[in-house]
Amino acid sequence: MEPSTASSAAAEDGSPADRASLRAVLAQRDFRRYAAARFLATVTWQMLGVAVGWQVYDLTRDPLDLGLVGLAQFLPFLALVLPGGQAADRHDRRAVLAFAYATEVLAVAVLLAFTLSGGRETWPVFVAMALVGAGRAFWMPTGQAMVVNLVPPPLFPRAAAFNATLFQLAIIAGPALGGLLYAAGESHAGAGAAWVYASALALLAVVISQLMRVRPVRPPPSTAPHSWHELSAGLRFVFSRKPVLGAISLDLFAVLFGGATALLPMFAADILHVGPEGLGLLRTAPGIGAAVTAVLLARRPISRHAGRWMFGGVAVFGAATVVFGASTSFWLSFVALLCVGAGDMVSVFVRHLLVQLETPDAIRGRVSSVSAMFIGASNELGEFESGLTASWWGPVPAVVAGGLACLGVVGVYLRLFPQLRRLDRFPDPAHR
Repeated sequence: MEPSTASSAAAEDGSPADRASLRAVLAQRDFRRYAAARFLATVTWQMLGVAVGWQVYDLTRDPLDLGLVGLAQFLPFLALVLPGGQAADRHDRRAVLAFAYATEVLAVAVLLAFTLSGGRETWPVFVAMALVGAGRAFWMPTGQAMVVNLVPPPLFPRAAAFNATLFQLAIIAGPALGGLLYAAGESHAGAGAAWVYASALALLAVVISQLMRVRPVRPPPSTAPHSWHELSAGLRFVFSRKPVLGAISLDLFAVLFGGATALLPMFAADILHVGPEGLGLLRTAPGIGAAVTAVLLARRPISRHAGRWMFGGVAVFGAATVVFGASTSFWLSFVALLCVGAGDMVSVFVRHLLVQLETPDAIRGRVSSVSAMFIGASNELGEFESGLTASWWGPVPAVVAGGLACLGVVGVYLRLFPQLRRLDRFPDPAHR
C-alpha cells in the first residue's frame, strides 16, 4: 500500500512539505507534552545506566554483576509486560504511563537510599532494578501505543521520526550528563552516584507533571472478560503477520548477541582506561550515531525497500560491534559505537512503523507489549548474556563473538523471512 501523502511528499523533496508536516506535528499540544516527558524520562534512564554500571563495577569488579543488573530488570519485565499491554488497551494510557513512572520513582529512591547508607552489598541495586523492570513493563507498550493517538493518522510517520530524534538526543545527553554528575559528585563530596540519583528524582517529578497535562487517551471500550485469550491477542496477531514477527524477532536476536552496553564500564575502566566521564562518552556514542540517522530519517523517511533497509541496519550494527570489541583505542571505539547506533536506528525505525501501522488500535497496546517483550529480552537479557560470557571468556572475545553472531542472524533471517526481505512500502496509516 502507498504511504501517506504527507510522508511521501516529505520523502520526495525534503524541503517545503517536510517543514510543513513537521510544523503540523509540533502544533499538536498533547504530543508536545508527551514528547517532552518521554525525552526527560529517557535522559533519566541513561543517567542511571552510567551511575548504576559504574557503581556496581566499582564495588565488585565482577562482569557477572553487570549482567545481573540486566537480569534483575528482565525477569519482572517478562512477567508483567503482557498485562501491561492489556492495561494500555483497557485504561487511560496517560494514567498507565504516570503509574509506571511513579514505580520508577520508587526504584530511584531505593538507589539513593542505598548510596547514602554507604552499603557495599549490591542486592539493593538489584531490587531497584527489578522495580525499574516492573515499571518498564507498563510504560514501554503504553508509550509505543500512545503516539498514534496524539496526532492525525497522516502525520504519524513524521511524528514517529520526530519522537525517535528526541529519543536519540536524550541518549546523547543522558549518559554525558550522568558521567559528568558522577565525576563532579566524586570530586566534591565523594558521592557521585548520589548526585545522579537525586537529579533523576527531580527529572521524574517533571516527567509525571508533564504527562498529567496530556489529555486522557482511552482506547476503544472492551466488553471482553479478562482472560488468557484476550491477554494473548497481541501474540496471536504478531505470529500471524510474518513481516512483523520477522522484524521484532530479528531485533531480539541481533541485540541479544551483539549488544555490548552492559560491558561498557569494564571496557572504560580496564581496556580503554578512562573514568566515568569516558564511560559517559562511550554510552553517548550510539546515541549520536542514532540521532544523526534519525534526523536524516525525519527529513527523508524510508518509503521504499523497507525490508532491505532493516537487514542492512542490523548488519552494520553487528559489524561495528566486532570493531568495538577488538579496539584498544578510545576514539576508534567511539566511532564504532557511532556506527552501532546508526545501524540500530534504521532497524528501529522500520520495525516501529511496521508494527504500529500494521496493528488495529483496539489491540495496539497488546501488540506493543509483545514488541516490548522482544525488545526487553534483547536488551536486559542481552546484558546478562554479555556479563556471563565476559566472565567466562573475557570482555573482548565476548563482544567480538557477539557481533559475529549478530551477522550470522542476519544471514539466517534473510532465508527464514523472505516476506520481510521483500517488504517495499509501509501500510497506509489512514487505513488503521
